[in-house]
Amino acid sequence: MKDLERIPFNRPFLTGRELNYIAEAHKRGQLAGDGEFTRRCSEWIERQTKSSAVLLTHSCTAAIEMAALALDIRPGDEVIMPSYTFVSTANAFALRGATPVFVDIREDTLNIDENLIEAAITKNTRAIVPVHYAGVACEMDAITAVASKFSTAVIEDAAQGFGSEYKNVALGSIGHLGAYSFHETKNVISGEGGALLVNDSKLQSIAEIIRQKGTNRTQFFRGEADKYTWQRLGSSFLPGEIVAAFLMAQLECAEQMQMERLKLWDQYNVALGDMEARGWLRRPIVPPHVTHNAHMYYILLGDQFDRQRIIASLDRLGVHAVFHYVPLHQSPGGYAYCRKSGRLDTTEALSAKILRLPLWMGMTLAHCDRVVESLRTAFKEQ
Repeated sequence: MKDLERIPFNRPFLTGRELNYIAEAHKRGQLAGDGEFTRRCSEWIERQTKSSAVLLTHSCTAAIEMAALALDIRPGDEVIMPSYTFVSTANAFALRGATPVFVDIREDTLNIDENLIEAAITKNTRAIVPVHYAGVACEMDAITAVASKFSTAVIEDAAQGFGSEYKNVALGSIGHLGAYSFHETKNVISGEGGALLVNDSKLQSIAEIIRQKGTNRTQFFRGEADKYTWQRLGSSFLPGEIVAAFLMAQLECAEQMQMERLKLWDQYNVALGDMEARGWLRRPIVPPHVTHNAHMYYILLGDQFDRQRIIASLDRLGVHAVFHYVPLHQSPGGYAYCRKSGRLDTTEALSAKILRLPLWMGMTLAHCDRVVESLRTAFKEQ
């Protein structure tokens, strides 16, 4: 395959305005956080999501850690979440001394099974953390109903969900708090970066204090205090203005980029239909009441195939495809800090079958076709 361009799993995309905005940030004379570009990014996301407040952070990890602090999660508390997620989802609460409690996932969307949440709730449950896998929404009506019944908070891990909706409502804006990621592998990027969406007005001032090292500095600059001092536990969760400037250029093109990604996603979905009919794979399932953002295209391999051999064959053909999470309950940290609620059979089965295909801005439909044909060859080679 030396004569063919290698198709990477991901390639960061530039809209063309990023470097100009970074230069503008420098010209304004403020590169530390909470400058003009931070304000513009926050206001843009607030308008799009209709969230009460959006606090830009240096990562989605930081946003989830802020959520744990805002809810005053403490040792002895329990937080319900799927095991099939990135480590940050659990880490944020384990750092507070709480116990992440893992619930199995749905077979169709790979999201937390909302029907299993109530059985996991105890007198120590403080929050439920639905993770919107691949930008496809969890069943938020059912989840918020259970949370309301037991007076627990809902924190949406929408790291992959920017631009997606559940029944025409933006992901991240449904729970009490929500978290976005702008990591370079996401749809809209700033290298590293994230945002905390505050949808419960009672938590806004608390979250602002946590974000500003535990001080009321934000309130001071709004003229709501005559000085700022240490108020409560917090840390430095702000991104610098260079990050925010880069992000603003991406946000301005977010709608167009999502449309382009959806074209690629649809191309894969149509082209892989015959392989699904043969039992070689299963395509993603998107419920009709969900609008997804084409964050990723994954397949679930048939039982007859060895994933590592498929990955190796694709690599030889110049296509970089990857698996995804090792379930947290099967990791050393999971054993040490967490516990399971019931069996996690679906999590274990599907995590062993998933294969993610390249999908990034700048890919062409011809790239997609080559990935599909390479996958067909890899299946036949087994």
